[in-house]
Amino acid sequence: MIVSASRRTDIPAFYSEWFFKRLEKGFVMVRNPFNFHQVTKVPLTKNWVEGFVFWTKNPAEMMKKLYLLEEYPYYFLFTLNPYDKAIERNVPDKDLVIKIFQNLSKTIGRERVIWRYDPIILTPEFDIKYHVDSFKWLTSHLADFTEKCIISFVTFYPKIEKNLRKIGAHPVSREEKIEVASKFYEIAKENGIKIEVCAEEEDLSPFGVFPAKCVDKSLIERISGKKLQVKKDKNQRKFCGCDESVDIGTYDTCLHGCIYCYANSSREAIRKNVKNFDINSPLLCSHLVEGDIVREKTKG
Repeated sequence: MIVSASRRTDIPAFYSEWFFKRLEKGFVMVRNPFNFHQVTKVPLTKNWVEGFVFWTKNPAEMMKKLYLLEEYPYYFLFTLNPYDKAIERNVPDKDLVIKIFQNLSKTIGRERVIWRYDPIILTPEFDIKYHVDSFKWLTSHLADFTEKCIISFVTFYPKIEKNLRKIGAHPVSREEKIEVASKFYEIAKENGIKIEVCAEEEDLSPFGVFPAKCVDKSLIERISGKKLQVKKDKNQRKFCGCDESVDIGTYDTCLHGCIYCYANSSREAIRKNVKNFDINSPLLCSHLVEGDIVREKTKG
């Protein structure tokens, strides 16, 4: 089984010590986000985990102990956007994040650090020209340290629509997607990297941008040298290309403060959950309570 860590929060940035503690213990527990008392026990042993996929904006803390992952296949989905503190409140300055990206790539190999330019938000300030110029600038710093960039266009989820409207954002039109994809493709091609798009309804392949698999068994196979019997994930969005995985994160625990984040519902919810953080708990920002029903995750 592939373990996703995590679509729901940034474990490498904020909870890497907890993660390594769970790795040492050989298991982690995860609450069903739609059924509080339903808890899944996920083994983290070497013979059970077929690979880890880490999602992050800042893996600096986790990088200190990557040696603990030497016997596991893994790769990072590293989001690096051009937004300022008004959009990504607590993400470190871009120059520092670029250096972290480069150092991670030097440590584990460029094929294991996938750059995410995600999501693309269009506003009067962050217009297409801004994104094209920013993508070109970032690519000049990252192309030697990754093989691929995955882009996405912002989705106006109900919980974040108010935040997006406040900055003048609008849903990205078909024509705008094509223009961005075409220009990004040319920049990526000039710099020798692939570009793919995440969970996108619009077919952008005529413009050089093909559907992405963020959780990608073929990359895990390339890293591990072993074939995986993993199917496409049926529990994701309609146009998601990801392979099946189990996610070990918890919603409303990410501290980056990005206004476009679908994984956080409110600052109050984050504060409440983070208060429950216990490095020794098998659950992230939670504890087992009376009424919980724990079942062990099985493969397949």
